[in-house]
Amino acid sequence: MKNVFSISIKQIITACLIVLPLFVQAQIFQPVKWSATAENKTDQSATIVLKATIDKGWHLYAQHIDEGGPIPTEFEFLKQEGNYGLVGETSEEKGIEQFDAIFEMNIKYFENEAVFKQQIKLLNKSLNTVEVDVTFMVCDDTKCLPPDTVSIPVSLTGEITYQKEVQETKSVFQTSFPTETVKNTTQGKPVQTEKTPLNNQGLWAIFFIAFLSGFAALLTPCVFPMIPLTVSYFTKRGGSRSKSIRDAGFYGFSIIIIYVLLGTLVTWIFGADALNILSTNFWFNLVFFAILVIFALSFLGAFEITLPSAWANSADRQADKGGVLGIFFMALALAVVSFSCTGPIVGTLLVQAASQGGLAPVIGMLGFSSALALPFMLFALFPNWLQSLPKSGGWLNSVKVTLGFLELALAFKFLSNADLVLQLHYLERETFLAIWIAIFGAMAFYLLGLIKLAHDPDQVKISAGRLSLGLATLAFTLYLIPGLWGAPLKIISGFPPPMQYSESPNGLGANVGTNAAKLPEDAEYGPQQIPVFTDYDIALAYAKKVDKPLLIDFTGFACVNCRKMEEHVWSDPTVKNILTNKVVLVSLFVDDQRKLPENKQHVSPSTGKKIKTIGNKWSDFQISKYKTNAQPYYVLVNRNEETLLDPIAYTPDAKIFEDWLNKGIEQF
Repeated sequence: MKNVFSISIKQIITACLIVLPLFVQAQIFQPVKWSATAENKTDQSATIVLKATIDKGWHLYAQHIDEGGPIPTEFEFLKQEGNYGLVGETSEEKGIEQFDAIFEMNIKYFENEAVFKQQIKLLNKSLNTVEVDVTFMVCDDTKCLPPDTVSIPVSLTGEITYQKEVQETKSVFQTSFPTETVKNTTQGKPVQTEKTPLNNQGLWAIFFIAFLSGFAALLTPCVFPMIPLTVSYFTKRGGSRSKSIRDAGFYGFSIIIIYVLLGTLVTWIFGADALNILSTNFWFNLVFFAILVIFALSFLGAFEITLPSAWANSADRQADKGGVLGIFFMALALAVVSFSCTGPIVGTLLVQAASQGGLAPVIGMLGFSSALALPFMLFALFPNWLQSLPKSGGWLNSVKVTLGFLELALAFKFLSNADLVLQLHYLERETFLAIWIAIFGAMAFYLLGLIKLAHDPDQVKISAGRLSLGLATLAFTLYLIPGLWGAPLKIISGFPPPMQYSESPNGLGANVGTNAAKLPEDAEYGPQQIPVFTDYDIALAYAKKVDKPLLIDFTGFACVNCRKMEEHVWSDPTVKNILTNKVVLVSLFVDDQRKLPENKQHVSPSTGKKIKTIGNKWSDFQISKYKTNAQPYYVLVNRNEETLLDPIAYTPDAKIFEDWLNKGIEQF
């Protein structure tokens, strides 16, 4: 009985994991509502104001986007002749501009609302209405909608609000899918295609990284020798041992307060999201590349970065006064004196954390200072532990040099960001990897004692820990080398530029057709070299011929999340094998702007829209057949065009997508 119950629970859990994401919200989305009015109207002129109110989580693209990017917002002012003329171009607000690693370009968009203005010169004084056609595209973190065109009548005497009347069809279950951030993370640079605030998991990650960085700072020549000196001072002061412990505890707490105040100051000065936006700015990345190179050279022994000696002397004088205030100034003196070692680490943490926005700088400094303060408090509680500390020596300089190599590697990440922003192609993927191979190779040789720097002692004994770290670094260096020939290098995904930003996007010496599946007639090689059709009728006929289910991929050229699925889910070996060999794949691009032949242009009976382009055709097909207008959207059908199971949308988990495909194939 126990075994039967156990199996049933496993089956239920497995079924939930597979089925939960399949209850897609089948809905006609209307995330943008337009309103229009005329301002500053006189007999000679007026200003047309078009306002887009955007639902939370969605964004509307700006008017000017380079070719190859998302569909921009466009305005067409109708029936101008004899009635009115345009004065200048349509203006728009500042908006948000970020580098998008998927499209490899700067993209400007609006959140919450966007206001566009166009001044007109009136030729017909009796004119009461100006008609405007607006073509636009919107996306959120998990889906994009096909380009839409709406006609807005603008009253020159009052306001008219446009709302598209579409009947919504929703499923019983309305499940939202998890969102994904592109720092790329993902891709060419630590930027986000969607401006999403950090969640708790992201803040914990920042705290953990900063905490480890604090421990690294402890092992530098500026901080480590201070531990026994400072703890001995507290344990030997007058008063009971409990008082000494209390004073040492306040000393550690003061260290935390000082660094957290620093993080709070950065957040207050720059704002919660200012550096998040700046993180895709060319000059921002170039400046921080230079700063990190300076930090790295300091750690490597070229020079020392110190704060003015007067600051340290002033803090020391205040510390001599004793009492609680004196203890606080002792902590401040430690922060100032140790700046040559902690400054580069703190600076790097603040840059990385601040670029994430929100409370990240505060959380980062809390993690860093906690690790820095913890030994002082622990050794005050247990003074005998001081005897177990290793003696200061050359190993402290080795830690500092190792941190210098890491700083140098990180610096080139910022330079890569700057190169990506302007699409200069000076630091493409192969060049970036070659630099990292050189840096980490030199670091491995240093740790193994094969090279020495100026401040290293003449005779260095390699400890077991240093040998292990050296071998690990050497292994990592060797791991990077195949990346020059197109290896994905998933361990460092998000640090190098993306595969597309490369001298050889398919790998050095690779041929697009090499090792690819046999291409059926009328098909082409799609993402991951998977055979794909782009016409539904041709694909359906082929699926019937080979007796396989048809996978309909409603997608778009400008659909960010469609590209994420293709890069991160379709690349999974098992998923790729299914898409290549077990189904027939047809990708229907709802934003394909190519015109249909005139004899095939018509008005949709379901939506009332004019079907002029190929994209209109597939978008109308999706809306009328499956009652949704979002992409990506995947449907598995049989020979009779019947759905085999509930469709699925953006699903960044390859295993869930694989299980969904397998279940559909079983139903077939």
